[in-house]
Amino acid sequence: MKVIGITGGVGSGKSRVLAYLEEAYGAVICQMDETARSLQKKGTRCFERIVEVFGHEILDAQGELDRAALGGIVFASEEKLAQLNGIVHPEVIRHVAQDIQSKKAQGRSLYVVEAALLPDVGKELCDELWYIYADESVRRKRLKASRGYTDEKISQMIASQPQEERFRSTCSVVIDNSGSFEDTMKQIGDSLKL
Repeated sequence: MKVIGITGGVGSGKSRVLAYLEEAYGAVICQMDETARSLQKKGTRCFERIVEVFGHEILDAQGELDRAALGGIVFASEEKLAQLNGIVHPEVIRHVAQDIQSKKAQGRSLYVVEAALLPDVGKELCDELWYIYADESVRRKRLKASRGYTDEKISQMIASQPQEERFRSTCSVVIDNSGSFEDTMKQIGDSLKL
């Protein structure tokens, strides 16, 4: 089984690439952000550790994590963010590694892990990393059209993510998703070599 890591900035079209890989190649898709969220639900080991470290004031009325309250704490302090990541990231890596082994045992041939932070967290799970690239002007247009974001919000999001050089230096494949999706599909086919 081949394990490909997909990464790239907001608005680069990662979701469409994932949908295409699933549809055209039967890929198992794992989005690490979704996995992280599910591993932080009430009753999980990850949840218990987060509450232990950050206190009960980060819980909502239902006793689940209040993401806004937790975000207010961790994004104001690099030390607190590192603490949270130290709890969550190892759990996510362990969970995804187990899922990869499970799908391999089922005879699946392609497993795709997606995360914006893959250059830093989780690359060890992958046989190769792909950077889904799109020109910033294209990304901005997509984010305005699909999510209704303002220029200011888009600029903040882009600034908070790894820079293009970081993606390019850690990824062995670059898929340019700035143009037509037919062109993107051809690049994917050429890069897969399954």
